[in-house]
Amino acid sequence: MKFLLPATLLMAALPSFAQDLAALTAETKKTVLPVVPKVVNAMQDAVADKGVAGAIPVCKEQAPALIKEKRQETGWDIRRVSLRTRNAERATPDLWEARQLADFNIRAAQGEKIDSLEKSEIVSIDGKPVLRYMKALPVGDVCLKCHGPAETLDAGLKSVLTAAYPHDQATGYTKGQIRGALTVKRPL
Repeated sequence: MKFLLPATLLMAALPSFAQDLAALTAETKKTVLPVVPKVVNAMQDAVADKGVAGAIPVCKEQAPALIKEKRQETGWDIRRVSLRTRNAERATPDLWEARQLADFNIRAAQGEKIDSLEKSEIVSIDGKPVLRYMKALPVGDVCLKCHGPAETLDAGLKSVLTAAYPHDQATGYTKGQIRGALTVKRPL
């Protein structure tokens, strides 16, 4: 019975959080989404300066560092996830995230623009309210250089990718597909 009380209290509080969902979502987006163009710009700059293979450390190290910086600033759990991971340790979605990614793919197949695909919801994790937010990330031109069809990737690049990501599943994309998502767990 004592396990039901915290859940009951949380359920009673959820309607008040639900009224604030739009405001919480807007604040979360304003805080975390600016990291996405920083990552894209860093990739474009690295490809221009060092070539495609030379840009791999940006995606592997610099992008996670930018996200880590935002996590430390906010105290929120922020990361990139995908159904086809390149780095399974960092990017494997949990069940909620996998469901949202699958839903994003369905919605995109039905004609929704990828830029508009997002989900925001207040859930209970370990008996505490948490805002879950996800924003779909589309495959752009710079992404195709490493995530495009495997047969179109240069042999040298494939070798570097295999060394950096031995369990890579993240090739075969075309422009405009959903590469993954930026996901946030924000304690309330």
